Amino acid sequence: MDTERFRPGAGRGLRERLAEPGEKILLHASNFRPVKRTLDVVRVFAMVQARMPARLVLVGDGPELPRTAELAGALGLREKVIFAGQQATVEHLLAAADLFLLPSEFESFGLSALEALACGVPVIATNAGGLPEVITEGVTGHRCRVGDVERMAGLAAELLGDPERHRAVREAARREVVEKFSEEAVVDLYEGLYTEVLGA
Repeated sequence: MDTERFRPGAGRGLRERLAEPGEKILLHASNFRPVKRTLDVVRVFAMVQARMPARLVLVGDGPELPRTAELAGALGLREKVIFAGQQATVEHLLAAADLFLLPSEFESFGLSALEALACGVPVIATNAGGLPEVITEGVTGHRCRVGDVERMAGLAAELLGDPERHRAVREAARREVVEKFSEEAVVDLYEGLYTEVLGA
C-alpha cells in the first residue's frame, strides 16, 4: 500500500463540495457487480440517514448501478446520493469520507477497504473472503454477516455519532495500515522470509 498516496488529508477542500456542514459522508467504491451488494449500501445508508444528516458517495460503474440508483430514488434519497462515476484516482474522495461501506458477498482481499483505512477512514464491511485480514474488528471498523444491513447500519450510526471513538478508530486505521501493509513493512517481511529460506 502506498501510504503517501493514500493518506488522511488527501481530500482537503473536497469535503465542503460533497456535503453540507454537519453531514456525515459515507462512501462506497466498486465495480457495481452483484457480488458487491450495492443495494445493501443504499439500505444501510437509508437507516443511517434516518438517524443523522448524511450523504452517500458512490464511486464506480457497473451492471448494478441502475438498480442502485432506482432503489435510492424509491427510498426518497436521490438528493442525498452522489454518483461520482469512474474516477482515475480515488484517494481524494476516500480521504474526504467519514466511513467506508463494503457489504460484499465475497472479497478476495479487500484492497478498497485497505485504501480507505490508509486514508484514516473506518470501514464497515462483511466477514467475506480476505476482509478479516484487513479490518480489525472493533479497532479499525466492524465486520458483519453478509446481508445483515440492520447491524451494519447500527454500528455505522453508533460510530459516526461518537466523535471521540470515531477519531480513535480513524487513528487506529491509519496506524495499522502503516505498520502492516506499507511498502517498508511488507518488504521487511519478504526479506525475513528469504533469509529464513536461504538459511535453511
